Amino acid sequence: MSASERSPALLNVIDVEATCWDGPAPAPSEIIEIGLCVVDVRARERVESDRILVRPVKSRVSAFCTELTGLTQEEVDTGIGFRDACAELVRRHGAADRRWASWGEYDRKQFARQCDADGVDYPFPPRHVNAKRVFAEAHGLRQRGMARALEYVGLPLEGRHHSGPDDAWNIAAIVLHLMDRGDWPTARGEAARRK
Repeated sequence: MSASERSPALLNVIDVEATCWDGPAPAPSEIIEIGLCVVDVRARERVESDRILVRPVKSRVSAFCTELTGLTQEEVDTGIGFRDACAELVRRHGAADRRWASWGEYDRKQFARQCDADGVDYPFPPRHVNAKRVFAEAHGLRQRGMARALEYVGLPLEGRHHSGPDDAWNIAAIVLHLMDRGDWPTARGEAARRK
């Protein structure tokens, strides 16, 4: 067995929570929590969960945001700056080199917007997989929310919905479901269909 066959192939599943409001936004939306679940693609298992709290500088956590995410302004004030959070993703989770996935395009676009606005190096490679789209195509469905996708395939919603680390953990369960079906795209982009 070669070294590449023995070493894990890791995928970062990312879910972010950001400042939000029930109505017009009084400020730019900023990432306040980064949830991450590391999937060992070869072993087909979730091997790590992480949470990075991020302190917003241009916006504040609204009552609506707290109700949705459970995060408070006081809690995110203990977080680190966005630049440092991106550096932590690279340092602790190899974000610059690993493929990554999220549920839909929101997380990718929010990182791109905020990196551009704050002059921060984008922490991820261009190899992003939209798990929501892959799931919809694999099951011949319209795109749906993560909770409904879990329900559709009979998987439990673990933890709190709209919690970054819990949502990343649940998205990773769907990713593993897609891998088991042979519907997850390989490093070359195509799905590894079951034989």
